[in-house]
Amino acid sequence: MVKRMIERMGRLAGAIGLSLLVATTSACAANDCDVPTSVTFQRAQATIQTAKGPQQFDVEMAVYQDQRGRGLMCRKSLAPNAGMLFDFGFDQDVYMWMKNTLIPLDMLFIKTDGTIVKIASRAVPMSETTIASGQYVRAVLELPGGTAERLGIKAGDKLTKPVFAPAK
Repeated sequence: MVKRMIERMGRLAGAIGLSLLVATTSACAANDCDVPTSVTFQRAQATIQTAKGPQQFDVEMAVYQDQRGRGLMCRKSLAPNAGMLFDFGFDQDVYMWMKNTLIPLDMLFIKTDGTIVKIASRAVPMSETTIASGQYVRAVLELPGGTAERLGIKAGDKLTKPVFAPAK
């Protein structure tokens, strides 16, 4: 009887594994720009304190896995004061890329306290090269390419809004 239960559990685990593989493959296909997506984003105001004063942005919040997986892929434009804030929930090593992203972006890597620790300027559209945070960060704010330079945003500046809630 125990042997049969183990065999059944093995078959069930195999079926679950196959289901996960199919779901993962489907999710990858959904990131293709020719395939419509149902991923939606909440909007928020983001403020960065710089030497030139506060800089405000209208951002879409990418807080769930499907949102972070989609990001700004397939967008043909982004308003000068717009962006996307990827909140990973807690400080960790973060790796980003530009696959299926059609516009250049600045990526601002941000710690839980709001401090910008790294800026990857003008990330190359459609590149599959990994852009690493280089240290633990809580979030990444993507802005139109060249925005950080244009507004004088530098490492050490602080995102003061939104304030990150403690990890659950």
